[in-house]
Amino acid sequence: MPDFENEIRTFIVDNFLMGRGDALRRDDSFLEKGIFDSTGILELVSFIENKYSIELEPDELVPENLDSIALLARFLEHKLLLRNPVSELIGSPSSGRSSL
Repeated sequence: MPDFENEIRTFIVDNFLMGRGDALRRDDSFLEKGIFDSTGILELVSFIENKYSIELEPDELVPENLDSIALLARFLEHKLLLRNPVSELIGSPSSGRSSL
């Protein structure tokens, strides 16, 4: 499974904080910190959809899913788990990959 938090942090620091992300914590609210404007949210959604080959539905575009690195990483883990059966993520005995 990808390191969602690190990938999200890197995107935000590189594209919105101009490399100055030392003070950005995983639970910091993007809204409260003023990190994004409405265009920035669209850029974040586009990054997520392209990076992870998913489509975010309109009802998923809420602060509960997108307002911090931690919330967004948890949302992505859940969404990708729903898209891919657990056996595909951890390997099934018939696949030759080790399973948990």
